[in-house]
Amino acid sequence: MKLIFLISLIILMINFLLVLILNLISKKTFSDREKSSPFECGFDPKNSARLPFSLQFFLIAVIFLLFDVELTLLLPLILTLKISNILSYSWISMFFIIILLMGLYHEWNQGALDWAY
Repeated sequence: MKLIFLISLIILMINFLLVLILNLISKKTFSDREKSSPFECGFDPKNSARLPFSLQFFLIAVIFLLFDVELTLLLPLILTLKISNILSYSWISMFFIIILLMGLYHEWNQGALDWAY
């Protein structure tokens, strides 16, 4: 039993060293301006930082976050389907979907989903 553990440990260390050596060998040495610069929401970091920010981009990001958080609220609703009453489950899910659709209609009515002005 001790011999198997020792052999496994040696194989693990050899694999670790091989991965480390191959990682160092396989690095590319050339640098590119685009590859070495940080990506900041589509802005060029080499220019002035005082450029106007697109409000449309911000609104789409906020809408995405809201509907992403909505998924975290839907998951427990789906998981409790087996243990809840079908009538109360239907009312809760319809109420939740109606709230989401009202929010989507409000965003659409305000023009937040239009890409061109």
